[in-house]
Amino acid sequence: MMKTGKQHISGLRDGRTIFIDGERVDDVTQHQAFARSIASVGRLFDFASAPENRSLMTYTAPNGEPANRIWELPLNYADLVQRRRALETWGGLHGGFMGRAPDHVASCIAGMYMGLDVFEAYDRDRAKALADYYAYARDRDLYLTYVIINPQADRSKSASQQKDAFLTAAVVDQDAEGITVRGAKMLATGGIMADEVFVTSIQPLQPGDEAHALSFAIPMNAKGLTLLSRKSYEEASPSVFDNPLSSRFDENDAVIYFDDVKVPWDRIFIFKNLEMCQKQFHATPAHVYQNYQAMVRLSVKVRFLAGIAQRIAEINGIVGFPQVRETLGQLAAEVGMVDAFVAGMEAKGTNYGRYFIPDRHMLYAALTLTQQLYPKILNTLRDLAGGGMIMLPSSVDDFNNPQIAALIGRTQQSPAANATDKVKFYKLAWDAVGSEFASRHQQYEMFYSGATFVTKGHSFRTYDWGAARELVSQMLDGYDLEDELKRSEAPA
Repeated sequence: MMKTGKQHISGLRDGRTIFIDGERVDDVTQHQAFARSIASVGRLFDFASAPENRSLMTYTAPNGEPANRIWELPLNYADLVQRRRALETWGGLHGGFMGRAPDHVASCIAGMYMGLDVFEAYDRDRAKALADYYAYARDRDLYLTYVIINPQADRSKSASQQKDAFLTAAVVDQDAEGITVRGAKMLATGGIMADEVFVTSIQPLQPGDEAHALSFAIPMNAKGLTLLSRKSYEEASPSVFDNPLSSRFDENDAVIYFDDVKVPWDRIFIFKNLEMCQKQFHATPAHVYQNYQAMVRLSVKVRFLAGIAQRIAEINGIVGFPQVRETLGQLAAEVGMVDAFVAGMEAKGTNYGRYFIPDRHMLYAALTLTQQLYPKILNTLRDLAGGGMIMLPSSVDDFNNPQIAALIGRTQQSPAANATDKVKFYKLAWDAVGSEFASRHQQYEMFYSGATFVTKGHSFRTYDWGAARELVSQMLDGYDLEDELKRSEAPA
């Protein structure tokens, strides 16, 4: 049930159709645009399946076999915390920079399974398909990505009102075996290196969009399925020394096009139902559980960035400056806030049926505030570093030239590191803060959970306004106008 990295990478040689730079990729595991990042995913599976990590990374599935904790369904607070510790450790292997690592969509599908009662009330056959698929993916330790956003076109019109009726993936046919799907979906982050893709819509659909109101999962090598990759930051970063993050953790993003792809009924969880497309996320624990995983990952990432900040201060010999300590103290408080949110949503968790899930409002409060926090943290690192992240040797090849290497040794001085270590560190810092890879991550952290008005809307919707109003009412009930008037009329 627990696959190795070698097994996962071997499974990606399945004939999937991927295009980049005008050409079809023959083998994603060997292509210079993807190979190192795929190897990083392989290391995740190797770590999870290693015997010495079994107690941390696995739990016992209902069939008695060990399964990856990414599929675990916590029954109590202790289960939830134990699963989080596994996710934190896994996230540390990539510094939190793989936002769609295998634990993300697994959390989504697990959350949907926890809400199986919602699917059964809708359609028992679709509920059985979901339950069977959850077990199928768990037992094979699958890496799933998802595409849940429609292509950007005319945002003033719904999916069915676009000029091209099949711009957004929709049903074109159905028969006893299943449905046929045509059209595109976004963003397939991690799709290049995933086993399968979960396809649905998280954006509200409108009446008339029923053909687009689907939820299903299919292998990445399904006939007619094509991935159109964005530019590869990994391919543009041939040296790990020069770009240690983008060369190894570029999970990639892609548009998926369905060219009359056949989907069997036992892979279909929702069929032409507008209401259920929203319910699958918000009437079940799915949206909370998947974004809780994202906050666990982000807590690792901002901790990593705090380490970068503190090392910048050491490298520059400014760690003792009062104003620098103030800056680092503020950063430490902000990173601590993210940790507190994760711990708090666990401590305030509640039962959904037999399962224990994080507190909804505390999650949405965290999403709202961290969208604003991430760019602020990057700016803090920029302020601390000054020109240090810019004035670096052009590439690792400079060290191969003795004349240049000698000049590097003279000009890259630090009280806390030799010239090579200083350059190595600042190359890492730049890749985290200022490279094209880093810019993509800033955009990702600001929008992966939706636009700011969306996350603020979730916060508004889930906050206990009644308790807040009750405090106001209690205060107001403690006095009234008539008593005040009587007191003012009383003789002195």
